[in-house]
Amino acid sequence: MLSTIYLIAITAEAMTGALAAGRRNMDLFGVMVIAFLTALGGGTVRDIILGHYPIAWTQHPEYVWLVLSAGLFTVLVARFMHHLGRIFLVLDALGLIAFTLIGCEVALTMGYHPTVVIMAGMITGIAGGVLRDILCSRVPVVFRHELYASVSLLVALCYLGFGEFGVKHDVNVLVSFALGLTVRLCAIYRGWRLPVFSYRQPID
Repeated sequence: MLSTIYLIAITAEAMTGALAAGRRNMDLFGVMVIAFLTALGGGTVRDIILGHYPIAWTQHPEYVWLVLSAGLFTVLVARFMHHLGRIFLVLDALGLIAFTLIGCEVALTMGYHPTVVIMAGMITGIAGGVLRDILCSRVPVVFRHELYASVSLLVALCYLGFGEFGVKHDVNVLVSFALGLTVRLCAIYRGWRLPVFSYRQPID
């Protein structure tokens, strides 16, 4: 299940990256770079930090062609994309959760401490979007008040917790995925948000 969702997710993430590049009037090379980093950047950062070599996408060059094709396709159909906003939000939620679970599994198989497993899951889930937003001169979504990184944290904690209680792997993945997706979609459609810290230097 995760493999299929992963392919859907990297395609959707590449398209959101291409749209972000288009909002900054980048050329086609810039669009391809942002699409690639958005889709595969999280896993790349995770693999480098964990020392997980070879890096995942280098063993699956078809992933590279998939995300680059998705980025180019977005350029061609961008004028119609505003009709698909809600669909992209759902696909992005699927990607966030799938990436988080995959990141946790990679760290677990390498024998890392649970704290590192959680961080690996979150890095996989959110680092691509952070790279996209930084290169597009935006404050990353995960640093604002939207429930995004917190959903990734919840999914990682649930996955580890259920595993500790002996829940079968497939059931664990399914339950953690469903819980994370429910919370993320509720955050989107019900406006759930984290408190915001706002500080302004008082004028003397």
